[in-house]
Amino acid sequence: MATGIDIQSVTKTYSRGGETLRVLDELELGMAGGTFYALMGPSGSGKTTLLNLIGGLDHADTGSIVVGDTRIENLDGSDLAQWRAENVGFIFQGFNLLPVLSARENVELPLLLAPLSGKQRREQAERALELVGLTDRMTHKPKELSGGQEQRVAIARAIASDPAVILADEPTGDLDRDTADSILELMQRLNKELQKTILMVTHDPQAATYADQTIHLDKGKLGHIEDNRTAATGS
Repeated sequence: MATGIDIQSVTKTYSRGGETLRVLDELELGMAGGTFYALMGPSGSGKTTLLNLIGGLDHADTGSIVVGDTRIENLDGSDLAQWRAENVGFIFQGFNLLPVLSARENVELPLLLAPLSGKQRREQAERALELVGLTDRMTHKPKELSGGQEQRVAIARAIASDPAVILADEPTGDLDRDTADSILELMQRLNKELQKTILMVTHDPQAATYADQTIHLDKGKLGHIEDNRTAATGS
C-alpha cells in the first residue's frame, strides 16, 4: 500500500536577529499515498521547511506529522535516522554527489545504514541506476557526467533503499528545459510504476504540471490545491 502523509496543526518558528519568524502557521494538509505533488509558493512561504519536517531533518514546534503509520515527533536519535534511511529518499537541486566516487558508489552510500552485505548494496545500487537509465555510466565519476546524468544518479541514490516517499527540493533548478523535462518524466514514471509518494518543491509552473496535484503555500498556510489531472483532460 502506498504511503500517505497527514499534517495536523503544524507550526514552525525560527529566531533570526532577535526576531521570531513563523515559517509554518498551524498548517493542515493531507497527502494521499502514491500521488505526485508539486509544492509551490513565494520565497519564505515554508516550502523547504515543510519538506525537512516530513523527512525528519527538522522538528515542528507544535502539531503532528504522520507518514504512513509513523508519527515523526515520536522518533528521535538513531530511531529517526533508521526510519529516514528506510522510508524517505531525498533529491536536491545541487546533486550532492561525492566527486571521488563512481556513480554506483554514490548510490551505495545511503545503503551503508542498511543491514546489507557489500554484494547486496552493489546489486541494489546497480538496479537503481538501471531504473534511471544509467547502466552504462555506473563506473563514471560525477565530473564525467552531464548535469542531467548527475541528477539521475542522485535520483538513483534516493530510490536505492526502495523508500515509500521521495522528497525533492527544486530537482530541476540547475538544468536546461529539455534535461529538466526528462528528469520530470522519470519522476512521473517512478510515481506511476513504483507507487512512490512524491513531494516536489518547485518555482517552475511548467515543472509543476508533471505532478498530479499542485499545493500552494502562502505565509506558512495552505493556499489552494490544483488538480493537474483534471486540467490536463479539460474536464
